[in-house]
Amino acid sequence: MTFDLEYNSERPLLIIPEYGRHIQKLVNECVSLETKEERNKMAKAIIDVMGNLQPHLRDVPDFKHKLWDQLYIMSDFKLDADSPYEVPSKEELREKPQSLPYPKLASKYRFYGKNIQTMIDVALEWEEGDMKEALVFTIANHMKKCFLNWNKDTVDDAVIFKHLHELSKGEIDIRDTEEKLSESKNLLRKRNTQGQKNHKGHQNNQKKNNNYKSRKR
Repeated sequence: MTFDLEYNSERPLLIIPEYGRHIQKLVNECVSLETKEERNKMAKAIIDVMGNLQPHLRDVPDFKHKLWDQLYIMSDFKLDADSPYEVPSKEELREKPQSLPYPKLASKYRFYGKNIQTMIDVALEWEEGDMKEALVFTIANHMKKCFLNWNKDTVDDAVIFKHLHELSKGEIDIRDTEEKLSESKNLLRKRNTQGQKNHKGHQNNQKKNNNYKSRKR
């Protein structure tokens, strides 16, 4: 006795492999039906099976629309059936998306992050006064904290004021001010306190999970 084995390497490639070869065969059979009434009936049955195979699509808005689009894609857009949605075109799906520009950070002080530059740009738009001055020193204090996150050693306020002057392109100049920023030890203490709180919260969650497992056993 001889057996003719069929290997996947000899079969045609699946258009959407997630649905498997049996669904693809059903789609091919649906395309080959003679009457449109039969094709419509079989297409709806295939959509129901596809929905059962992909239950995560039920949480997607208009998941039926997605299933019908996939049905036409698997038929290589040869299926002639009445869809409740607009039939997609092959050219539309093959169209390449527009390339997105890669964000460029002009600042050489990347350890401050992009939000600092955004805050500086907002401060430049404010009118001169106490509010703007308070915002500038808030930004400077945040820059100092970011600097300490990057370099855990202490940092002089003059360095922060110099960097703020550069990042604002010379429009914010508080290098000669007598005001002092928050002490480095205070900023580091806040960071360590926050880290300890997160660590304790993680430990408490682990204890709760262990107690729950013990009760369940």
